Amino acid sequence: MPTSLVHQLPERRVSSATSAVLTALTVLAALIAALFVAVPTASAADGQIQGLAGKCVDIASADSTNGTPVQLYDCNGTNAQIWSNSGDGTLRALGKCLDVVERSTADGAAVQLWDCTGGANQQWVVTAARDIVNPAADKCLDVRENNSANGTPLQIWTCTGKSNQKWTAPASGGGSTSGFVVSEAQFNQMFPNRNSFYTYSGLVAALSSYPAFAKTGSDTVKKQEAAAFLANVNHETGGLVYVVEQNTANYPHYCDSSQPYGCPAGQSAYYGRGPIQLSWNFNYKAAGDALGIDLLHNPWLVQNDSAVAWRTGLWFWNTSTGAGSMTPHNAMVNQAGFGQTIRAINGSLECDGKNPTQVQSRVSAYQRFTAVLGVSPGGNLSC
Repeated sequence: MPTSLVHQLPERRVSSATSAVLTALTVLAALIAALFVAVPTASAADGQIQGLAGKCVDIASADSTNGTPVQLYDCNGTNAQIWSNSGDGTLRALGKCLDVVERSTADGAAVQLWDCTGGANQQWVVTAARDIVNPAADKCLDVRENNSANGTPLQIWTCTGKSNQKWTAPASGGGSTSGFVVSEAQFNQMFPNRNSFYTYSGLVAALSSYPAFAKTGSDTVKKQEAAAFLANVNHETGGLVYVVEQNTANYPHYCDSSQPYGCPAGQSAYYGRGPIQLSWNFNYKAAGDALGIDLLHNPWLVQNDSAVAWRTGLWFWNTSTGAGSMTPHNAMVNQAGFGQTIRAINGSLECDGKNPTQVQSRVSAYQRFTAVLGVSPGGNLSC
């Protein structure tokens, strides 16, 4: 068990035949092959996107011109409704991409068909909750005014969880449906003994909360940041094994009664939970406020909901400097080095020679994970 699970946190942070038979089999195989040639089928990564009232995401008039509106329409199996989820974060039909008009991030911004440019307005995360999220806007693909009539335009809107934002999308033909730089196979390789609570789908669902995470800079930087986050998570949780802090004797210590909101969930309710082991009442309050979830009154959500747990880890990663001078996200994006992420997370107890064994545990995990992703770890690994 990592020492960090003990949670001394002054900076307050928080898995054989005859020839006749052979001849017959050869003939049968040829017949089957001929059938497949005669009737082409879509790949496993191609298919309809179905939503409200069982209707499909459709390109108006099957027109591949840039700017053609994307709408809701009766499912008819035409190419105007066959979307490809290639695993690069885009959704494609008629050779073009699902695109947010004018790169808008506002509620009500329409979606259209457009040449694939690699822009953030063409990136989509298909979550385990069946939302299709544009991370740049942190908004969901939405049927305008909850109207199931044919021809109703689609748009982006603040995610509400309602039926007009729920979709059944084709499986990815690439690394992951999310476009995340770590595929599910790579995630499983990194965490072979993980607790079933820490799902890949939960992590993917949480990504929309911080769209800049592992989406900023070059492909190398994106992969380095993902590896850095997961390496620190590995250390904090013993390889994604521990969901809650193991030392129960520490539980009563994480209530700072000087806070005006106190500890409404109880004196011993704010122990470490999740991938970064969120602890203290004030951290539950701050994380909950940032994520729009009442974690102050219901801190148990972090140990009961995988996506919420991952969101708290991403909250710290993207917003907290801890004992350092920069957030872990900024440390990786600005190439300050992995060592600065350690400083932000537990620097006052580990850095500057205080606990070199713990630092090396994090560095070793980072080096393993960058190797899995096929990138260099860069410099400045230690703190």
